[in-house]
Amino acid sequence: MMKRVGAVLVGLLAVGGALLFAVSMDWFGRPEVDGQITATPRPPQRVESLGAQQASTAASLGARPGKQVLFGDFHVHTTFSFDAFMMNLPMAGGAGSRPPSDACDFARYCSGLDFWSINDHAETLTADLWAQTVESVRQCNAVAGDPENPDLVTYLGWEWSHIGTTPDNHYGHKNVVLLDTGEGEIPTRPISSLPPGNLARLADAAPTGMRLGMWAVNGRRGLDFARFMVHASNTPSCAEGVPVRDLPADCIESAVTPEALFAKLDDWGFPSLVIPHGTAWGMYTPAGSDWRKQLPGHDPKRQTLVEVYSGHGNSEQLPQWREVEVAADGSLTCPAPSQGYLPSCWRAGELIEARCREAGERAETCSMRAADARTNYLDAGQAGWKTLPGLEANEWVNAGQAPGMFQPAFNYRPRSSVQYMLAIRDFSDPDGPKGFNFGFLGSSDTHTSSPGTGYKELHRGEMSDGRGQRGGQRAPAGGLFGSANDADEAIAESVPFVSSGENPLQLFEMERASAYFVTGGLVAVHSEGRDRHAIWQALQRKEVYATSGRHTLLWFDLLTPGGSMPMGSSTRQADLPRFRVRAAGSFEQKPGCPESSRAALGPERIDSICQGECYNPGAARRPISRIEVVRIRPQAYADEPLDGLVEDPWRTFPCPADGSGCVIEFADTEFASAGRDSVYYARAIEASAPLIHGDNPLGCRYDASGVCTEIEPCGMLSPSTDDCLSEAEPRAWSSPIYIDYAAQAVVGSHVPSENSPID
Repeated sequence: MMKRVGAVLVGLLAVGGALLFAVSMDWFGRPEVDGQITATPRPPQRVESLGAQQASTAASLGARPGKQVLFGDFHVHTTFSFDAFMMNLPMAGGAGSRPPSDACDFARYCSGLDFWSINDHAETLTADLWAQTVESVRQCNAVAGDPENPDLVTYLGWEWSHIGTTPDNHYGHKNVVLLDTGEGEIPTRPISSLPPGNLARLADAAPTGMRLGMWAVNGRRGLDFARFMVHASNTPSCAEGVPVRDLPADCIESAVTPEALFAKLDDWGFPSLVIPHGTAWGMYTPAGSDWRKQLPGHDPKRQTLVEVYSGHGNSEQLPQWREVEVAADGSLTCPAPSQGYLPSCWRAGELIEARCREAGERAETCSMRAADARTNYLDAGQAGWKTLPGLEANEWVNAGQAPGMFQPAFNYRPRSSVQYMLAIRDFSDPDGPKGFNFGFLGSSDTHTSSPGTGYKELHRGEMSDGRGQRGGQRAPAGGLFGSANDADEAIAESVPFVSSGENPLQLFEMERASAYFVTGGLVAVHSEGRDRHAIWQALQRKEVYATSGRHTLLWFDLLTPGGSMPMGSSTRQADLPRFRVRAAGSFEQKPGCPESSRAALGPERIDSICQGECYNPGAARRPISRIEVVRIRPQAYADEPLDGLVEDPWRTFPCPADGSGCVIEFADTEFASAGRDSVYYARAIEASAPLIHGDNPLGCRYDASGVCTEIEPCGMLSPSTDDCLSEAEPRAWSSPIYIDYAAQAVVGSHVPSENSPID
């Protein structure tokens, strides 16, 4: 008996020793940590100098003093986000850990921002990571100097990342940004979009049994990722129907619809913004998705801003074509090509028909197979490309891609575009039609802890979500973010897609999409001060605009008898509206980094997080080539056709080519006679410049009739040293001015419904 007991004890000691050894060797992975923030603010004289330069430019354009334009980024991911962690693994060509401290240092020293927010995905943001996020945000603010005049304001937030499988159950992604950061002023935990208990769908990417494989491909970092995912999947879901303050801190809280998210934020009662983004990005948005379904549950108190442009492209414009036709019962059909647009479902039919004929089948048979291919493509949703096994990505040419737009989102979804949102109304209450009244902003949405990456167009693998091949090794499309089109050779008919248990993210088409990642945009505010409350007030007023990454200056005002009303204003009037636009281009950039950044970070950190390049403005501003004005007349009755309601551009004004800026005035002489509500906003277009994935990201070669017959994308298969530069025009988008027609108004009067005149 004693021998048996001894043997058991020896065995237990051996197992315990093995476990201790495994832990000491990090075989179970290391926890992700927030890192150390550099404790040196920017010199006040540098901040003041940039402010003085801006004030001089504003004065030269006749802009009234009292407010300054501040630039920020409200969409920043660190490796506390599961996708950022994955994208920064060695197998994806990433640089490793990118914690919140990197984001703080990048915003302060690399991109020279005035404010930013952290927005990691709530779906895997466990209690320990949330606590570190909060602490890191507080530390970043603590370094900023005088709270009334800080060099950088950091806001706390997260991303609510909803991905539906059909147009009816898809709500998209929204960033939640909080005003305050103190104890008792913030939610105990972020709020995710996954149904309770559904986190295992994400954890499938790295179950415990895959630890060895992750280690083999990614070394210790692979074990860290496995630990990250398993830890998240083992965190319990919060109970449903329980007030938010009564829930434990260490559970994953869920809101599966926007209305549920708004209700939980109301329950907390803290000041917050909810900002939709990537709305037209077809990487995860099902074909036929329509923002009209979000009108009834829209929260006009919190959801006041929309992200027009990001590192995942431009979601602004409403084209005439549609990617699918949607019947009254919700069924989808495939439209024929039109206005230079080739629907992906149509291309599926073309490819199968060509294969069928090459195989010697009869024309009737091939035509039927083409029709089946289009149906299969539509039925498969985001996995439509998988219904054509063995297909090479290049064979899709430019199918699904918006022609003629500035850096459009991949697989563009027109019914989720910002112009569509502003054109539609819900007439459920005939006496009070409901519409979206958004202000515009831009942000980055890159995944390398890099707020405001668009200051220079270089190092696309770090400054955008593009990667490319490093050292002869291709950044893989498999794993968490896509999978191969499962066949060695193409076959002559499509096959219905049947899920084999893939993570939903593995259904995404990545090859061509990689050519659509750009450096991202900025949010600019006209603020009365540099502190967090002044910036927040500007956001609340919607006195805010978007840029494609440059520090472009833009003012857009409605001229009134008593002065003017700024961008973002809403008013009612009957008489002719008059407007003024002022704009100045961004500064030409000098190479390298300012001395203050080099002194604070040191050469090694400048290279590791700034890629050796910082926001480093010279004295000259780039020319504004033209001002474009868009007019939208929202629906006046239920089911009014949208044709003609969006006029883009409605007016175009050339600007001086000397970089001195641009001032234009115009009036809408048709407003009173049309007798309907109108929305106006301005675009300031800078002179063309080489941009990462600028114009023609797929490298289309066109035939004599203008059809793209061959593509050569610069993306995943291109060397990482290739920045994929091509000419395009950087720009800024003002927030709209909303004018409701009021026949009873006295001519010349203005009755503001949201913002009062400011001048």
